Amino acid sequence: MAGLGGPPGGTPEGAPGGGEDEYRSVVFDESFVRAAPLQEFSAQERITDHAPAVRRRPPLRRAGLSRQALILVLLIAVAFGTAVYMGVRHPYQDSAGERAAEPARMTLVPLAPRDRVPGADDAASLYAHSPAAHFRTAAQGVPLPGARRTAHFSEDQVMNALTTAKNYILRSALDPDVLGGGEARSVRVLLDPDQLQQFDESFDRPATDGRHAPTGWLIRFDPARAELADPRIRVDGSLRIVESDASTLEVTADHTMVYALRPAGDARAEESLFTVRRELRFRFDRDDLRLHQTRLVASYVQAGPLSCAEDSANYLRPLLAGRQAGAGVPAATDPYTSDHATALCGSLAQGARPKA
Repeated sequence: MAGLGGPPGGTPEGAPGGGEDEYRSVVFDESFVRAAPLQEFSAQERITDHAPAVRRRPPLRRAGLSRQALILVLLIAVAFGTAVYMGVRHPYQDSAGERAAEPARMTLVPLAPRDRVPGADDAASLYAHSPAAHFRTAAQGVPLPGARRTAHFSEDQVMNALTTAKNYILRSALDPDVLGGGEARSVRVLLDPDQLQQFDESFDRPATDGRHAPTGWLIRFDPARAELADPRIRVDGSLRIVESDASTLEVTADHTMVYALRPAGDARAEESLFTVRRELRFRFDRDDLRLHQTRLVASYVQAGPLSCAEDSANYLRPLLAGRQAGAGVPAATDPYTSDHATALCGSLAQGARPKA
């Protein structure tokens, strides 16, 4: 006899194995029931509280989502920390930081004439009879060499360094306003910010200490003594560039500049030539290249005719036509050659002056 609830003769062939199996697909497990947003009140609760048949259940907290959010936050924090670390520990920053504290070194050697300074009514005749006769004029005398990439710098970066060095030369030695003792801001903006304090101190408190001479940064004449007689300054020289290490380019500028001068405020006075041999060494890191700035490492200047007895740190005070330096002139130095003067004051060589 078949059991209660079962069909006579047992379960038909091919039918599910039992009642439970037959309704298994529509039976909800416990987790599904707990996740349901609605819950039915019991009969006792509906009688007691006169509540509706169902109530809304508070949403379940999903631990999995919280863990994912926490992992995401941690990943963002790690990425941000890595970016900050790489920014602080830039591979080129250590060497640049060490060099930033190095002040520019400056040397000025006055060149005194042995005889009276020759003069003429026209600067053209002075130039024609001087070693500067073949020199080019102003910016044309500061040509840029060909730029080639180095091991760690591109061709554009090399050209950027050369161009910035040339701009410094033009602004610091060929700008009539700067030469006349005017505003020096056009030179200042080309310097790395680390050198601005030294630059400003040089003009606020000039000193002959090899660090704070305005004439080490630029060429300027005492406006009370001399002025340009001809703005077409004669220039000759070269620019050389090397990669000193993986983070630094260095440019050496070596130029001779010849100025036609006359006494300040006297347009009828005789004119004379004043010669400056100037060697500058610049340094560039990648920030300098990007910002079109530079660090002046060293400045070596021979200039004359000057008197060795006068202070030339703040202004150059030329000896003009008809003047002479007096006794005690040292051995001759030629600013048109590559030789360095061996004394704090030199004598302007005979061949460096215009011939009669």
